[in-house]
Amino acid sequence: MTFATPSWLTVNTLAALKRRRKGWLKVHLWLGLGLGLFLSIIGISGAVLVFASELDHALNPDLYKVHSPHGAGIKSLDELTKIGMNVAPRGWESGGVSLPRNADENYVFSYWVSEPTPAPEDGVSINIAVDPYTGEVVGRRVFYHAYNPLKHCFIGFFYKLHYSMLLDVKQFGSAGVVLVGLIGVLLIISALTGLILWWPLDGKWRRVLGIKRRASTVRFNHDLHQSLGFYSLLVLLAVLVSGIYFNLPDQFKWLVERFSPLTVESAYVTHTAAAVTDTNTIDGLLASAEKDYPGGRLSYLTLPDPNTHRLTACYEDVPSLKLRVVDSRCLLIDSYAGHVLQVTDAASGTAGDTFMYWQWPLHSGQAFGWAGRILVMLSGLACPVLFVTGVIRWLHKRKAKKVMAARMSS
Repeated sequence: MTFATPSWLTVNTLAALKRRRKGWLKVHLWLGLGLGLFLSIIGISGAVLVFASELDHALNPDLYKVHSPHGAGIKSLDELTKIGMNVAPRGWESGGVSLPRNADENYVFSYWVSEPTPAPEDGVSINIAVDPYTGEVVGRRVFYHAYNPLKHCFIGFFYKLHYSMLLDVKQFGSAGVVLVGLIGVLLIISALTGLILWWPLDGKWRRVLGIKRRASTVRFNHDLHQSLGFYSLLVLLAVLVSGIYFNLPDQFKWLVERFSPLTVESAYVTHTAAAVTDTNTIDGLLASAEKDYPGGRLSYLTLPDPNTHRLTACYEDVPSLKLRVVDSRCLLIDSYAGHVLQVTDAASGTAGDTFMYWQWPLHSGQAFGWAGRILVMLSGLACPVLFVTGVIRWLHKRKAKKVMAARMSS
C-alpha cells in the first residue's frame, strides 16, 4: 500500500518535518529508556488484574465457596453485616461487601484501618467471609499487610504493584501513588511521540503497518516495535488516561471541569429524628431504592458511613442500560431517610460525569465484555515487549554509529 507524497509537502517542508522528528525521537528515546521498566511492571500487573476476580476465586476457594447445605434460606444483609462487624477487630472501619455471583458463594466483607494494627493482625485491610445460609464466619485473610508487601494476598500484591509500585505504605505515604500517576502522564507523551515517529512522511503505509517478510534480525525488531506500538496505541492511551484519574483524581477532575461541570456531592446530610423511618435497615434501603431503579444484580455494597450516613449499592446487568455498552449502575443512598442522592451510570449526569464514569470500564476492559478485557490484557503484555524491542533498537543504533565512526577515523 503506497500513496503519493501529498502535494503540499514540498522539499523544504519535508526537510523541516524530518528535523523536528529528530527532536521527537530524542524525547521518545529517553522517556522509553527512563520509564520503560516502570511501563513493563505496570503493564504486566495490569494484565493480571484484568482477571483479578476470577484469579482470586480460583486461588481462594475456601474464602468464596459455600460448603454448607442450601436447605435454609439466605440470611438478610443486616444479619450478615452484624456478624461481620462483630468479628472484625475493634476500631476497624467497615468497608464493603462483595455479593455472591451465584448461590454457592459466601459474602466477603472488607475492613480497613488508617493506622497499622498490632500483631497478630498485621494488616491494614482484611477480608472476612460469612456463609449466607448459616451465618458462620468461614474465612479470614489479610488483603493488604501493614508493612511487608510479600504478605499481601496475591491479588492485593498486584494491586499495590500496579498503582503504587509497592510504595503505598506508612513510610512513603501516597508517594508511590503520585509517582505512578506522574509516570502515566509521561508515558502518554511517549506514546504520542511514538505515533509521530511511526507516521510515514513518504506515504509508504505498507512499510509501517506490518513486519517485513524474511527480514533481518535488526529489521524484524524495528518492525515489531513499530507495529506493536501502533496497534496497541488506542487501548494503551485509554488505559493510561484512566490510570491517571485513579492516581491523581483531584487534578484529573479539575481538568475535566474545564470542559464540563461534574455533579458535586454535598459532604454531609442533616437529619432529624423524624426523618429516621423503618426503611433504615440495609435491606429496607435497597428495597426502597430498587423500586425507582429496578433491575440488575447487586454486586457490591459499601456499608453505611458513620459520618455521612451514606451507602453505595452497585448493580450489574441492568436491563435498561444494555444499549449503553456498560450496563452497571451505582446508587448513593442516604441511610437515614432512604433517599437516593445520586445515580452513577452511563445514562445519567453531565457530559463530564459520563466521561468520568467510563474511566473504570475502559481501564479494566469491562466496557466491551470479554473482548475488551482481552484487549486490555494484551495491551498490558505489549508493554514489556515494547520496552525490550526499544532497548534493542537503541543498542543497534549505538553499534552502527560506533562502526561508522571507526570507518571515518580509519
